[in-house]
Amino acid sequence: MRNYRFDGKGRRGRRKVDRFLADKTLVIDYKDPSILKYFITERGKIVPRRVSGLCAKNQRKITQAIKRARMVALMPFTTVKAH
Repeated sequence: MRNYRFDGKGRRGRRKVDRFLADKTLVIDYKDPSILKYFITERGKIVPRRVSGLCAKNQRKITQAIKRARMVALMPFTTVKAH
């Protein structure tokens, strides 16, 4: 497996590393929005796996945690843009 990402334009970037596999002290928990905020956009959408760099298992855990945090009002569903 390659250790880099190919963007289609001839440039290579560093391969993204799953931060939860790299640091075993980090835990995916819906009660901790400070960790979950890195995985949503400023509009409130969940960041896809190819952007976040998470493995499939942890991406599913993050998605479930974000949805749970939204249901108990720890995180917003969307953000309001003022004109």
